[in-house]
Amino acid sequence: MRGKIRSNGALRGGGSDLAQMSLPCCKSERGVIACADNIPFMGSLPDAMFKLIVTSPPYNLGKPYEERSGLDEYLATQERVIEECVRLLHPRGSICWQVGNYVENSEIVPIDTLLYPLFRAQGLKLRNRIIWHFGHGLHCTKRLSGRYETINWWTKCEDYTWHLDPIRVPSKYPNKRHFKGPNIGKLSGNPKGKNPSDVWEFPNVKSNHPEKTIHPCQFPVELVERLVLSLTDEGDCVFDPYMGVGSTVIAATMHKRLGYGCEIVQEYVEIAQARLNALESGTLRTRPMGKPIYDPGLPRGGH
Repeated sequence: MRGKIRSNGALRGGGSDLAQMSLPCCKSERGVIACADNIPFMGSLPDAMFKLIVTSPPYNLGKPYEERSGLDEYLATQERVIEECVRLLHPRGSICWQVGNYVENSEIVPIDTLLYPLFRAQGLKLRNRIIWHFGHGLHCTKRLSGRYETINWWTKCEDYTWHLDPIRVPSKYPNKRHFKGPNIGKLSGNPKGKNPSDVWEFPNVKSNHPEKTIHPCQFPVELVERLVLSLTDEGDCVFDPYMGVGSTVIAATMHKRLGYGCEIVQEYVEIAQARLNALESGTLRTRPMGKPIYDPGLPRGGH
């Protein structure tokens, strides 16, 4: 979910009580969403509040939902947002920054390579560079069509929250057993499934996706669910500083976490609120975690 590039607001170090904010926001037992610039919104929050911060910032491509700027200015803005996110991050927390490529005169620059030194300068450690592969997108004519983006997973320390079991995927050979040695006859893999690895395949949210809204580049909820389940505990707070239409907040709420987000486009905030209301009433349509990718060569696409 990519919102517009935020303005260069001044950072506020300590954070004040959210209740004292003059920003328009909607508070509930599920968390807080606000129609607000992310810098003042974050400045109103206390240190070390969030176990997980997950977002997809704008790519500086000049799309309708962002304002194109010089690359140096773009990186300076990202640096300020990252610095404030690190202040808000719990000592055992994680930041997951999902990005694609910056394109200039048909030349691509991987944005995560530009942002890497900014995160390292904050003392964070890169745990994984996750490849998100999807099957559909724009077709290029002078280079190969792009079908992946990256999620950089950063932590503050070695003792970070991590749960593998909730995100395990089915083993390729679930009943495979050791054929020799002291464990002969025993299962050779974990009966709960295998580690999903650092290559994730989820459909991106296009016109036939059940979660599609007017936002042109929204997160699939199942992608955020995997991060929420593996990197937080029930009751933890999760934050998205470029909230878009609220997929991060929805994924957090679905799994008994508190979701926080801010977005400067009022229409997107209203859609996020409507989606949360639908989740609460049981009418929100999402693509379930673990659902196979549609395969036209199989009956019913393998579903």
